[in-house]
Order: sequence, then structure tokens, then C-alpha cells
Amino acid sequence: MFIRRFSVFAIALGMFASPACSAEIKIVGLAGMTPLMKELGPVFEAQSGHKIVPRYGSGDEGRRVIEAGDPFDIAVLNPPLMRMFAEQGKIASGTVRELFRNGTGVVVRAGARKPDVLTPDSFKAAILNAQSIAYSPGRASGIHVEKVLTQLGIADQVKSKIKPQPVPDVVAKAVASGEAEMGFAAMNLLVGISGAEVVGPFPKTLQEYIVFTLGLSISAQEPEAATALIKFLQSEAARSVMRRQGLQPY
Repeated sequence: MFIRRFSVFAIALGMFASPACSAEIKIVGLAGMTPLMKELGPVFEAQSGHKIVPRYGSGDEGRRVIEAGDPFDIAVLNPPLMRMFAEQGKIASGTVRELFRNGTGVVVRAGARKPDVLTPDSFKAAILNAQSIAYSPGRASGIHVEKVLTQLGIADQVKSKIKPQPVPDVVAKAVASGEAEMGFAAMNLLVGISGAEVVGPFPKTLQEYIVFTLGLSISAQEPEAATALIKFLQSEAARSVMRRQGLQPY
């Protein structure tokens, strides 16, 4: 299976590879890129000969990095920030592209009964029935969770059940360990965690997507290598990995 998947990536990278001229590609991106690039990054590096040097964090952290004038080749941030930096001449406007969107999902411990989260009413009942809930306050998904709890009219009722997590990346692990019965985080951060099982996304009317938008720095130090990486991330091979990780590619 790995050999077959790797060969697909090799074909996808064939037109971009330039191993004779190795470059370091600096990425400033949202933390939600981490699981995707853990899988895609090594493949791109092996086939192209280039090295990816990432700085992943919150949108505010990415904004501060770029505003401070730190060198970067590619940015992957939310659309408002990308539009702002394109208008300021920091991002080449013709290179700005929506890469994928990521919704918020529900996770439970592997083997546990999966609650019904298809409708707002069933989702509300599932939350009220849960003994404990894990999410990451202050992060994008956590802010959305709190908005949904308020919208459902149960914010005060579930306050004592909340098991706050420092970052969304550890929500599924908290559920797998038994610290919480149910967890909420960005979909791709819930996939593939041992001991945890994804129930599904929030109901459509309660869903909110984070759109990951990429663009090339106007002062990229490695524009050719960076452009090769951008093309690779837009390839069908990369898009198939996005879908498997719960992301919705554009």
C-alpha cells in the first residue's frame, strides 16, 4: 500500500522535481497544516530534493511573523489575512489560492457508542448526555464550540463538564485516554488518533469552516522551489490525502 501511494506521489511530483538544486522553502502557516504536512512534506522533500522549513501556529502568530518582516516563501493563512497581505504587497496577489477548508468535528473513545450528531437537536442531546467534554478554548475551533453551545442554549449547563485542552491537537488524545467522554476540534486533528474514533462533523447549520488559503511571498528567496510545492499541494495526489484526513479541498 505504501509503495503504491508513494508511486502516485512520485508521478505527481515528476514535473516539479529538481533534486540537483536543493532549496529551503520557508512556510508560515496555520497549525491545522501540521497533520497534512507530516504526510505530504516527506514525500515532496524526497522527490524534489528541497527541504520544507515550517512555522505553524495561530493566524495571529502568522500575521506577526509576516508583519515583523521575517523571511518566508509561502504563507497559508485565512482569507482575510491573505487579502490584507496581498493588498500590502507582501503576497503576490496572482498566486493566492484557496487550498482546503476544515470544519469542526466530534470524537469519542474507540469502541464507545457513537452519539447522533446529525441534527442540532440530536447534537444538543448528545452534549447534555456526555459526562465530560474536551476542546481548546481560545483557539479557532474552541471559539466556535463556545458559540455553538451558546446558540444551543446550553453553555451554562455544560460548563462544569468541560475539560479544557491547551491546543486542539491533543483533544482526541484526551478522549482516547478517558479524560473526556467527547471531544470537539478541527476534523483533521481528530483523524488517525489511536484509541479515538471520529463520530462526524458538526451539523451543517452549526458548522463553521476555516479556509486555508495559500500564496507566494512577493520577496520569496526560493520562488521556483516554493512554486513547485504550491503545485504539489494542488495536485490530485495531495487532494486525496486531504480528503482522507477529513479536509475538503477546493
